[in-house]
Amino acid sequence: MNKAVFVNNPSGSDLEREVAARLQELLAEVSWVHVTRVEAVGGGDLAVDVGGADGGRVAFLVHVKSELRPSAFPAWAAGSRRVDATPVLALPVVSSRLAELCRQHGWSWLDLAGNCWLDAPGVLRIERRGAPPVQRPKRRGSSLKTPAAARVLRAILSPAHADREWTQRTLQAATCDHLPTEKPVSLGLVNKVVQHLRDQGFVTDVAAGLRLRDPVGLLSAWREQYRLDDRRRLSFFTLSKPKSLGEAIDRLRNETGATCAFAAFSAAERQAPQVRQARTWVYVRADHLEDFVRAAEAKPVDSGENLVVLLPGDPGVFQVFGASRSDGDADKACTDPVQTYLDLAKLGGRGEEAAKAILEQRLLPAWRKAGLA
Repeated sequence: MNKAVFVNNPSGSDLEREVAARLQELLAEVSWVHVTRVEAVGGGDLAVDVGGADGGRVAFLVHVKSELRPSAFPAWAAGSRRVDATPVLALPVVSSRLAELCRQHGWSWLDLAGNCWLDAPGVLRIERRGAPPVQRPKRRGSSLKTPAAARVLRAILSPAHADREWTQRTLQAATCDHLPTEKPVSLGLVNKVVQHLRDQGFVTDVAAGLRLRDPVGLLSAWREQYRLDDRRRLSFFTLSKPKSLGEAIDRLRNETGATCAFAAFSAAERQAPQVRQARTWVYVRADHLEDFVRAAEAKPVDSGENLVVLLPGDPGVFQVFGASRSDGDADKACTDPVQTYLDLAKLGGRGEEAAKAILEQRLLPAWRKAGLA
């Protein structure tokens, strides 16, 4: 294996020297690549010239920064690019969000742990992930894992709200939509979540308040943190057909106020019609379980289930937003498409395929119509 040789040692900051050393280690592992120049060129930038075995050459311009927020990246990147060099962003730690933005804007990236995406078309491509950060970034903003944050995210991401502009108070009010017995989350929590979304570049400020900016990126980030293990899963057998179950759900909701809805695969059957699955999946609030089981004429079983009941830890899963419901009475008893997508994505197997169908048929069309995807 040939070792890369740096003909000019950077004379910049300690961080620039650390980045240069890490880049040398990565390139030295590629036997047919050689480095002809690494030089500090001022302003925290490193000029790196690389040659390949077939005579191809590429110039990298490595922009070394101690910190960069995702919300600031697009504008910063647009003003930092040079036509004669492949741009690389180097930070002590590159978050998954920043890595995604780099790829979207045609940038390579590198962190001090050796995680990287170095792409020089026609010369080399190196991708490394999974190395623990050499220093953990300061935690900013809000976690997307909490039930309260989830209520904010459902409201923002619902296809019914794709073209909506929000104030923090209207967003707060939406956190209890279709949840008549629940109070909205606190305005302070809404502010905290919004600030996090703004920092990450998922929402943008407009005259009326704020607007969704990157729904696909936000959904991806939420999916990474979303968990199903707070749902208790119960197995039942019933002779009732899905249509009858839909009627039972509507009846319970209208007559007794019971909180229940088709979920996961069963919601997807109604929201993305090509999705098919033998079991019926339903969310039921725990204190309404007996009413639902009685209406469904269901019996608990240890095997041979054809009815799966999920008891959510937070009733926020029942948030449904107007136009996100499809036409037809049965489909009105479903979780919002965003909730359907998240649950399917975490079920694995055929759930991934069904989640993709929800994304392509229900979410992306609404976001594209609003000019967001």
